[in-house]
Amino acid sequence: MRPDTSAEYVDHNAEAARLERTAGLYPEDAEQLLVQAAAHLELAGDRPRASTLYDRLLASAEPLDHPHLVRALKAANLWEYGHEAEARAIIDGVRAAAPRDPAPWVIVAEALEAHDELEAAHETFTEAAELLLADGEEPPYAVRPVLFGRHRVRRMLGVAHDARDEQADALHTASVPLDELHDPTRVWSLGSDDPAELRAEISRLQAELGSYRQALSRPFPVAVLHWPADEFAELLAAYPSLAEEYPSHERHLATIEEALRELAASGTPNLGIVTGTVPSYEAFAASEASSPTDTTLLPQYATTLASRGRAVAWPPERGAACWCGSGRVYGECHGAD
Repeated sequence: MRPDTSAEYVDHNAEAARLERTAGLYPEDAEQLLVQAAAHLELAGDRPRASTLYDRLLASAEPLDHPHLVRALKAANLWEYGHEAEARAIIDGVRAAAPRDPAPWVIVAEALEAHDELEAAHETFTEAAELLLADGEEPPYAVRPVLFGRHRVRRMLGVAHDARDEQADALHTASVPLDELHDPTRVWSLGSDDPAELRAEISRLQAELGSYRQALSRPFPVAVLHWPADEFAELLAAYPSLAEEYPSHERHLATIEEALRELAASGTPNLGIVTGTVPSYEAFAASEASSPTDTTLLPQYATTLASRGRAVAWPPERGAACWCGSGRVYGECHGAD
Protein backbone atom coordinates (compact mmCIF):
# COMPACT_ATOMS: atom_id res chain seq x y z
CA MET A 1 0.00 0.00 0.00
CA ARG A 2 2.78 2.40 0.92
CA PRO A 3 5.20 3.31 -1.89
CA ASP A 4 8.88 2.86 -1.18
CA THR A 5 10.49 3.90 -4.45
CA SER A 6 13.36 6.34 -4.13
CA ALA A 7 12.70 9.99 -4.95
CA GLU A 8 15.51 9.62 -7.47
CA TYR A 9 13.09 7.70 -9.69
CA VAL A 10 9.70 9.10 -8.68
CA ASP A 11 8.40 12.63 -8.31
CA HIS A 12 6.54 11.97 -5.09
CA ASN A 13 4.87 15.38 -4.98
CA ALA A 14 3.49 14.91 -8.49
CA GLU A 15 2.34 11.38 -7.69
CA ALA A 16 0.59 12.61 -4.54
CA ALA A 17 -1.19 15.30 -6.55
CA ARG A 18 -2.28 12.72 -9.14
CA LEU A 19 -3.68 10.44 -6.44
CA GLU A 20 -5.57 13.35 -4.84
CA ARG A 21 -7.16 14.16 -8.20
CA THR A 22 -8.10 10.53 -8.71
CA ALA A 23 -9.67 10.44 -5.23
CA GLY A 24 -11.88 13.35 -6.31
CA LEU A 25 -13.02 11.39 -9.36
CA TYR A 26 -13.57 8.14 -7.45
CA PRO A 27 -14.78 9.09 -3.95
CA GLU A 28 -15.58 5.45 -3.17
CA ASP A 29 -11.82 4.74 -3.36
CA ALA A 30 -10.73 7.96 -1.64
CA GLU A 31 -9.47 6.22 1.49
CA GLN A 32 -6.99 3.98 -0.29
CA LEU A 33 -5.92 6.70 -2.74
CA LEU A 34 -5.37 9.39 -0.12
CA VAL A 35 -3.42 7.04 2.14
CA GLN A 36 -1.09 6.38 -0.81
CA ALA A 37 -0.89 10.10 -1.54
CA ALA A 38 0.08 10.79 2.08
CA ALA A 39 2.79 8.14 1.86
CA HIS A 40 4.24 9.87 -1.21
CA LEU A 41 4.25 13.18 0.67
CA GLU A 42 6.10 11.54 3.57
CA LEU A 43 8.72 10.26 1.12
CA ALA A 44 8.96 13.74 -0.38
CA GLY A 45 9.68 15.12 3.09
CA ASP A 46 6.43 17.08 3.31
CA ARG A 47 5.15 15.50 6.51
CA PRO A 48 2.79 18.36 7.47
CA ARG A 49 0.88 17.95 4.19
CA ALA A 50 0.74 14.19 4.77
CA SER A 51 -0.82 14.82 8.19
CA THR A 52 -3.36 17.12 6.52
CA LEU A 53 -4.46 14.24 4.28
CA TYR A 54 -4.77 11.88 7.25
CA ASP A 55 -6.87 14.53 9.04
CA ARG A 56 -9.01 14.92 5.94
CA LEU A 57 -9.78 11.22 5.95
CA LEU A 58 -10.50 11.09 9.67
CA ALA A 59 -12.84 14.10 9.41
CA SER A 60 -14.78 12.60 6.51
CA ALA A 61 -18.52 12.23 6.91
CA GLU A 62 -18.26 8.80 5.29
CA PRO A 63 -17.13 5.99 7.63
CA LEU A 64 -13.65 4.67 6.85
CA ASP A 65 -12.93 1.04 6.08
CA HIS A 66 -9.69 1.17 8.10
CA PRO A 67 -9.87 4.09 10.56
CA HIS A 68 -7.32 2.60 12.95
CA LEU A 69 -4.84 2.17 10.11
CA VAL A 70 -5.20 5.86 9.17
CA ARG A 71 -4.72 6.89 12.82
CA ALA A 72 -1.64 4.67 13.13
CA LEU A 73 -0.11 6.16 9.99
CA LYS A 74 -0.85 9.67 11.24
CA ALA A 75 0.82 8.93 14.58
CA ALA A 76 3.96 7.52 12.97
CA ASN A 77 4.15 10.53 10.66
CA LEU A 78 3.60 13.09 13.44
CA TRP A 79 6.38 11.64 15.58
CA GLU A 80 8.82 11.95 12.70
CA TYR A 81 8.49 15.73 12.60
CA GLY A 82 8.44 16.55 16.27
CA HIS A 83 4.84 16.05 17.45
CA GLU A 84 5.71 13.32 19.93
CA ALA A 85 2.99 14.03 22.50
CA GLU A 86 0.20 13.94 19.94
CA ALA A 87 1.66 10.81 18.36
CA ARG A 88 1.78 9.05 21.74
CA ALA A 89 -1.84 9.96 22.45
CA ILE A 90 -2.96 8.51 19.11
CA ILE A 91 -0.90 5.36 19.67
CA ASP A 92 -2.52 4.89 23.09
CA GLY A 93 -5.93 5.27 21.42
CA VAL A 94 -5.14 2.66 18.77
CA ARG A 95 -3.98 0.20 21.41
CA ALA A 96 -7.08 0.82 23.54
CA ALA A 97 -9.33 0.25 20.51
CA ALA A 98 -7.75 -3.20 19.99
CA PRO A 99 -8.34 -3.42 16.21
CA ARG A 100 -8.60 -6.85 14.64
CA ASP A 101 -6.49 -5.69 11.69
CA PRO A 102 -2.77 -6.39 12.32
CA ALA A 103 -1.52 -3.45 10.22
CA PRO A 104 -2.25 -0.67 12.77
CA TRP A 105 -0.58 -2.70 15.51
CA VAL A 106 2.58 -3.17 13.44
CA ILE A 107 2.76 0.52 12.49
CA VAL A 108 2.39 1.88 16.02
CA ALA A 109 4.75 -0.75 17.48
CA GLU A 110 7.39 0.03 14.87
CA ALA A 111 6.97 3.76 15.54
CA LEU A 112 7.73 3.11 19.21
CA GLU A 113 10.65 0.88 18.27
CA ALA A 114 12.08 3.48 15.88
CA HIS A 115 12.22 5.97 18.75
CA ASP A 116 13.92 3.52 21.13
CA GLU A 117 10.76 2.83 23.12
CA LEU A 118 11.58 -0.87 23.11
CA GLU A 119 9.59 -1.86 26.20
CA ALA A 120 6.46 -0.13 24.87
CA ALA A 121 7.04 -1.66 21.41
CA HIS A 122 7.32 -5.10 23.01
CA GLU A 123 4.09 -4.59 24.95
CA THR A 124 2.32 -3.47 21.79
CA PHE A 125 3.51 -6.39 19.66
CA THR A 126 2.58 -8.79 22.48
CA GLU A 127 -0.92 -7.30 22.88
CA ALA A 128 -1.44 -7.73 19.14
CA ALA A 129 -0.22 -11.34 19.16
CA GLU A 130 -2.49 -12.27 22.06
CA LEU A 131 -5.48 -10.57 20.44
CA LEU A 132 -5.02 -11.81 16.89
CA LEU A 133 -3.70 -15.34 17.42
CA ALA A 134 -5.42 -18.21 19.14
CA ASP A 135 -3.28 -20.88 20.78
CA GLY A 136 -2.37 -23.59 18.30
CA GLU A 137 -3.62 -21.58 15.34
CA GLU A 138 -1.54 -21.31 12.18
CA PRO A 139 -0.79 -17.56 11.94
CA PRO A 140 -2.40 -15.95 8.89
CA TYR A 141 0.04 -14.29 6.52
CA ALA A 142 -1.09 -10.79 7.52
CA VAL A 143 -0.33 -11.45 11.20
CA ARG A 144 3.20 -12.73 10.69
CA PRO A 145 4.80 -9.24 10.81
CA VAL A 146 3.48 -9.01 14.38
CA LEU A 147 5.42 -12.13 15.36
CA PHE A 148 8.54 -11.08 13.44
CA GLY A 149 8.49 -7.58 14.94
CA ARG A 150 8.00 -8.97 18.43
CA HIS A 151 10.92 -11.36 17.88
CA ARG A 152 13.15 -8.47 16.76
CA VAL A 153 12.30 -6.28 19.75
CA ARG A 154 12.81 -9.14 22.20
CA ARG A 155 16.26 -9.77 20.71
CA MET A 156 17.04 -6.07 21.17
CA LEU A 157 15.91 -6.33 24.81
CA GLY A 158 18.00 -9.46 25.34
CA VAL A 159 15.19 -11.63 26.70
CA ALA A 160 14.97 -15.38 26.26
CA HIS A 161 12.85 -16.99 23.56
CA ASP A 162 9.28 -17.91 24.37
CA ALA A 163 6.65 -19.89 22.47
CA ARG A 164 5.76 -16.95 20.20
CA ASP A 165 9.43 -16.51 19.25
CA GLU A 166 9.65 -20.19 18.38
CA GLN A 167 6.55 -19.73 16.26
CA ALA A 168 8.22 -16.83 14.43
CA ASP A 169 11.35 -18.93 13.88
CA ALA A 170 9.27 -21.72 12.37
CA LEU A 171 7.50 -19.31 9.99
CA HIS A 172 10.73 -17.69 8.81
CA THR A 173 11.93 -19.70 5.82
CA ALA A 174 14.95 -17.68 4.63
CA SER A 175 18.42 -19.17 4.92
CA VAL A 176 19.52 -16.55 7.46
CA PRO A 177 17.75 -17.35 10.77
CA LEU A 178 15.80 -14.68 12.59
CA ASP A 179 18.18 -14.72 15.55
CA GLU A 180 21.00 -13.66 13.26
CA LEU A 181 18.90 -11.25 11.24
CA HIS A 182 17.65 -9.58 14.44
CA ASP A 183 20.99 -9.62 16.20
CA PRO A 184 21.18 -6.30 18.12
CA THR A 185 24.65 -5.55 16.75
CA ARG A 186 23.33 -5.84 13.20
CA VAL A 187 20.22 -3.79 13.89
CA TRP A 188 22.20 -1.03 15.61
CA SER A 189 24.85 -0.97 12.89
CA LEU A 190 22.21 -0.07 10.31
CA GLY A 191 21.53 3.09 12.29
CA SER A 192 25.16 3.83 13.04
CA ASP A 193 26.89 7.09 12.17
CA ASP A 194 30.14 5.20 11.62
CA PRO A 195 30.68 4.73 7.84
CA ALA A 196 32.84 1.66 8.45
CA GLU A 197 30.08 -0.10 10.38
CA LEU A 198 27.53 0.77 7.72
CA ARG A 199 29.78 -0.49 4.90
CA ALA A 200 30.43 -3.74 6.76
CA GLU A 201 26.72 -4.39 7.34
CA ILE A 202 25.82 -3.49 3.75
CA SER A 203 28.48 -5.91 2.49
CA ARG A 204 27.09 -8.63 4.74
CA LEU A 205 23.53 -8.01 3.51
CA GLN A 206 24.70 -8.08 -0.12
CA ALA A 207 26.38 -11.42 0.48
CA GLU A 208 23.22 -12.83 2.05
CA LEU A 209 21.14 -11.65 -0.90
CA GLY A 210 23.02 -14.12 -3.05
CA SER A 211 21.26 -16.97 -1.25
CA TYR A 212 17.90 -15.41 -2.06
CA ARG A 213 18.47 -14.80 -5.77
CA GLN A 214 17.06 -18.08 -6.96
CA ALA A 215 13.85 -17.62 -4.95
CA LEU A 216 13.56 -13.99 -5.99
CA SER A 217 14.01 -14.84 -9.66
CA ARG A 218 11.20 -17.39 -9.70
CA PRO A 219 8.11 -16.29 -11.58
CA PHE A 220 5.12 -15.13 -9.62
CA PRO A 221 2.66 -17.90 -8.83
CA VAL A 222 0.08 -18.66 -11.46
CA ALA A 223 -2.80 -17.21 -9.49
CA VAL A 224 -6.53 -17.67 -9.95
CA LEU A 225 -8.88 -14.96 -8.74
CA HIS A 226 -11.32 -15.84 -5.95
CA TRP A 227 -14.27 -13.68 -4.90
CA PRO A 228 -15.69 -14.47 -1.42
CA ALA A 229 -19.50 -14.66 -1.31
CA ASP A 230 -20.05 -11.13 0.02
CA GLU A 231 -17.60 -9.57 -2.43
CA PHE A 232 -19.09 -11.64 -5.25
CA ALA A 233 -22.58 -10.32 -4.49
CA GLU A 234 -21.29 -6.73 -4.26
CA LEU A 235 -19.41 -7.10 -7.54
CA LEU A 236 -22.43 -8.32 -9.50
CA ALA A 237 -24.70 -5.75 -7.88
CA ALA A 238 -22.38 -2.97 -9.00
CA TYR A 239 -21.56 -4.47 -12.43
CA PRO A 240 -24.41 -6.73 -13.60
CA SER A 241 -22.74 -7.35 -16.96
CA LEU A 242 -20.14 -9.51 -15.16
CA ALA A 243 -22.86 -12.12 -14.56
CA GLU A 244 -21.90 -13.58 -17.93
CA GLU A 245 -18.42 -14.22 -16.55
CA TYR A 246 -19.73 -15.27 -13.13
CA PRO A 247 -23.15 -17.00 -13.45
CA SER A 248 -23.22 -18.04 -9.78
CA HIS A 249 -20.92 -18.11 -6.75
CA GLU A 250 -21.09 -21.90 -6.55
CA ARG A 251 -20.03 -22.16 -10.19
CA HIS A 252 -17.28 -19.60 -9.59
CA LEU A 253 -15.77 -21.72 -6.79
CA ALA A 254 -16.01 -24.90 -8.84
CA THR A 255 -14.34 -23.22 -11.81
CA ILE A 256 -11.40 -22.15 -9.63
CA GLU A 257 -10.77 -25.69 -8.43
CA GLU A 258 -11.17 -27.13 -11.94
CA ALA A 259 -8.76 -24.60 -13.44
CA LEU A 260 -6.12 -25.25 -10.79
CA ARG A 261 -6.38 -29.01 -11.16
CA GLU A 262 -5.96 -28.72 -14.93
CA LEU A 263 -2.90 -26.50 -14.48
CA ALA A 264 -1.41 -28.92 -11.96
CA ALA A 265 -2.03 -31.86 -14.29
CA SER A 266 -0.20 -30.02 -17.07
CA GLY A 267 2.84 -29.60 -14.81
CA THR A 268 2.45 -25.89 -14.08
CA PRO A 269 4.32 -25.02 -10.84
CA ASN A 270 3.70 -22.32 -8.20
CA LEU A 271 -0.06 -22.38 -8.31
CA GLY A 272 -1.96 -20.04 -6.03
CA ILE A 273 -5.21 -18.27 -5.26
CA VAL A 274 -5.67 -14.54 -4.71
CA THR A 275 -8.73 -13.08 -3.04
CA GLY A 276 -10.26 -10.00 -4.61
CA THR A 277 -12.22 -7.15 -3.09
CA VAL A 278 -14.47 -4.79 -4.99
CA PRO A 279 -12.79 -1.55 -3.82
CA SER A 280 -9.31 -2.74 -4.73
CA TYR A 281 -10.55 -4.05 -8.10
CA GLU A 282 -12.20 -0.72 -8.84
CA ALA A 283 -9.00 1.11 -7.89
CA PHE A 284 -7.02 -1.24 -10.15
CA ALA A 285 -9.41 -0.56 -13.04
CA ALA A 286 -9.05 3.19 -12.46
CA SER A 287 -5.26 2.86 -12.48
CA GLU A 288 -5.55 1.10 -15.84
CA ALA A 289 -7.90 3.83 -17.15
CA SER A 290 -10.49 1.16 -17.78
CA SER A 291 -13.89 0.01 -16.51
CA PRO A 292 -14.40 -2.80 -13.97
CA THR A 293 -16.79 -4.34 -16.49
CA ASP A 294 -13.85 -5.14 -18.79
CA THR A 295 -13.35 -8.87 -18.21
CA THR A 296 -9.80 -8.76 -19.61
CA LEU A 297 -8.85 -6.87 -16.44
CA LEU A 298 -9.72 -9.82 -14.18
CA PRO A 299 -6.61 -11.94 -14.90
CA GLN A 300 -4.45 -8.80 -14.84
CA TYR A 301 -5.87 -7.94 -11.43
CA ALA A 302 -5.10 -11.46 -10.21
CA THR A 303 -1.52 -11.21 -11.47
CA THR A 304 -1.07 -7.85 -9.77
CA LEU A 305 -2.30 -9.22 -6.45
CA ALA A 306 0.05 -12.19 -6.80
CA SER A 307 3.00 -9.91 -7.55
CA ARG A 308 2.29 -8.10 -4.28
CA GLY A 309 2.60 -11.33 -2.32
CA ARG A 310 -1.14 -11.90 -1.90
CA ALA A 311 -1.21 -15.39 -3.41
CA VAL A 312 -1.99 -18.33 -1.13
CA ALA A 313 -0.44 -21.60 -2.27
CA TRP A 314 -2.72 -24.23 -3.80
CA PRO A 315 -3.47 -26.95 -2.87
CA PRO A 316 -3.72 -26.28 0.88
CA GLU A 317 -1.61 -28.47 3.15
CA ARG A 318 -3.07 -31.72 4.41
CA GLY A 319 -5.66 -31.02 7.10
CA ALA A 320 -5.78 -27.28 6.33
CA ALA A 321 -8.99 -25.35 5.80
CA CYS A 322 -10.34 -25.06 2.27
CA TRP A 323 -9.34 -21.97 0.30
CA CYS A 324 -13.02 -21.12 -0.35
CA GLY A 325 -13.59 -19.93 3.22
CA SER A 326 -16.22 -22.52 4.13
CA GLY A 327 -14.31 -23.45 7.29
CA ARG A 328 -14.26 -27.11 6.27
CA VAL A 329 -11.07 -29.08 5.73
CA TYR A 330 -9.95 -28.84 2.11
CA GLY A 331 -10.05 -32.61 1.62
CA GLU A 332 -13.72 -32.63 2.66
CA CYS A 333 -14.64 -29.57 0.62
CA HIS A 334 -13.26 -28.56 -2.78
CA GLY A 335 -10.39 -31.00 -2.39
CA ALA A 336 -12.70 -34.00 -2.28
CA ASP A 337 -12.23 -36.42 -5.15
